[in-house]
Amino acid sequence: MSIFRFSHSRFLQVVAMIVAAAASSAASIGFQPVSQDELKMTSEPKAPGAPAIILFREVDRDDRGQTAHEDVYFRIKIFTEEGRKYADVEIPFWQGEHSIISIHARTIRPDGSIAEFSGKAFNKEIVKARGVKYMAKTFTLPDVQVGGILEYYYTVDLAEHYVFDSHWILSHELYIKNAKFSLKPYDGDNPPMSLRWTWNGLPESDKPARGPDRVIRLEVSDIPAFQTEDYMPPENELKWRVDFIYSPDPFETDPDKYWIKIGKKRNDQLESFVGKKKAMEQAVAEIVSPSDSPEQKLRKIYARVQQIRNTSYEQEKSAQEQKRANEKAPDNVEDVWKKQYGSGVDLTWLFLALARAAGLEASGMWVPDRQNYFFSRQTMDSQRLDANVVVVKLNGKDVFFDPGAAFTPFGMLPWSETGVSGLKLDKQGGTWLGTSLPESAESSIQRKADLRISDTGDLEGKLTVTFTGLEASTRRVEQRLTDDAERKKALEDEVKASIPAGCEVELSNTPDWKNSASPLVAEYTLKVPGWIAGAGRRALLPMGLFSAPEKHLFDHGERVHPIYFAFPFQRADDISLELPLGWQISTLPPPQKLDAKALVYTIEAKNNNGAVHLTRVLDVDLMFLPVENYANLRKIFQIVRADDEQQVVLAPNAAGGSN
Repeated sequence: MSIFRFSHSRFLQVVAMIVAAAASSAASIGFQPVSQDELKMTSEPKAPGAPAIILFREVDRDDRGQTAHEDVYFRIKIFTEEGRKYADVEIPFWQGEHSIISIHARTIRPDGSIAEFSGKAFNKEIVKARGVKYMAKTFTLPDVQVGGILEYYYTVDLAEHYVFDSHWILSHELYIKNAKFSLKPYDGDNPPMSLRWTWNGLPESDKPARGPDRVIRLEVSDIPAFQTEDYMPPENELKWRVDFIYSPDPFETDPDKYWIKIGKKRNDQLESFVGKKKAMEQAVAEIVSPSDSPEQKLRKIYARVQQIRNTSYEQEKSAQEQKRANEKAPDNVEDVWKKQYGSGVDLTWLFLALARAAGLEASGMWVPDRQNYFFSRQTMDSQRLDANVVVVKLNGKDVFFDPGAAFTPFGMLPWSETGVSGLKLDKQGGTWLGTSLPESAESSIQRKADLRISDTGDLEGKLTVTFTGLEASTRRVEQRLTDDAERKKALEDEVKASIPAGCEVELSNTPDWKNSASPLVAEYTLKVPGWIAGAGRRALLPMGLFSAPEKHLFDHGERVHPIYFAFPFQRADDISLELPLGWQISTLPPPQKLDAKALVYTIEAKNNNGAVHLTRVLDVDLMFLPVENYANLRKIFQIVRADDEQQVVLAPNAAGGSN
């Protein structure tokens, strides 16, 4: 049996079990009566200063039919002009996995009269964060006024013949006065399924409960507004939530027994898929030489597997396109090799089979993806072990590989699979093993600039930016389905965002977007008008040319959430500045170095035969920092900002120059 890797992060994890068809119930949600008390509200004491609040939210899920669906309702009170922005509604969904239907919306004006929504909802691609893209159904409610109420409800129609794990995400960016949730669970016997649920953040008095009618319900009040911060753990991990877990097997109460059972089952599936020894020996003979060292063999096998077509990273096909292509999923590694295509999971297991055929000690392993949630064994949710890797004993050390994750360099894992505990498979049920976390220098952005200063204080010249490791692979994944124009714009916009001033940037080369073995190198022509400031007969040159990302980082006095970096990283700048004729370096600031162990920052300016040579390095070698340590981290970045603002003083030389 092939277990599929999905090509993007998902809000809902699919349990691939076909369910029996049954009658689907009609939507039970509708508009509520106009309330004069709600219209008279001018504020909410439990959410002081809020531009708006959610008066009532309802989510009713029904998993009993051939097509599971979810009815959702919002009722929002507008307090200020800023709150009117909630008239623009975005309903997220994953195209192909589920759809948004039956949208009804209206506005209740402050005088109680009603403006019905009669417009059209549009599909729009939303980019929430690096590497996370999804679709949204968008529409705008009419005539939304301060003091008014807006209402809308809709149905989420999920894919047919599947049972989906449901997640009630209770928290919202707005304070919620009252909310009600219900789930009518799948209760068929083809196949039979067990259901249990866990929760996070809920008060002790508010827990989901199953009624005599088998429906699980939850009513809760006073849900605080969720605060979004830079570099925080996954939102869904921090929000109030309830997770429902379906399983075709009865649930264990002992986590150790549960994972042994899961480990044995997945190991049987794996060995069935990779157990084509003769075919793999023939295949590996085409890739490696007997005289190759173990590492050389692995590198050749890794590169060859990454040349195979990876269906997990292709544009999603419509049902008609899939039918025309008539491509069946491979049944085993021999099938993958013959067809020369497979999902990301298939390719990683092919790498495992080839490594074994080459005489290397290699094991399959399932790990959690930490992009949207954090994993806990105690939860006993096997669907959270949703990414597969291969662990190879190389020179006495465990080295982890995932060639099915496109554009990932040899010896590295995608960032979401690093620094996590996973289940290394064997016939006894497996053992838990932690994946490696790369050092900051392995994933860097290196900027080398050769610039000249004009008589008017502009910077002009060439800039080369080199992305290595995870910095390169994440950009390649993000841009894999875009055209040259979009890629060019993305790279130019990134440079513009790194400079704390207006600038002109033009990409001048064609970067290699496909080869995971090499860095991603972008070359530009760059102009920064007015970078040099005049002060009498002197000119002041700020040192932090590429310091914009840190300019306002962690400058808030208080912090709510822990600090969470996707992976350790490095920023290294090497800038040469040629002075205009008749000018010389008058004063250089002293070099600065800040060594806080997991965070190291250096900046220095030198006189290089009459030219200014600036170097700046920021090493962030950590992933997670408790909120209790925020004050210390904030102080560090205050020092970084202050040092970035140091200035080199330029002055006319003895022969006399002008600025």
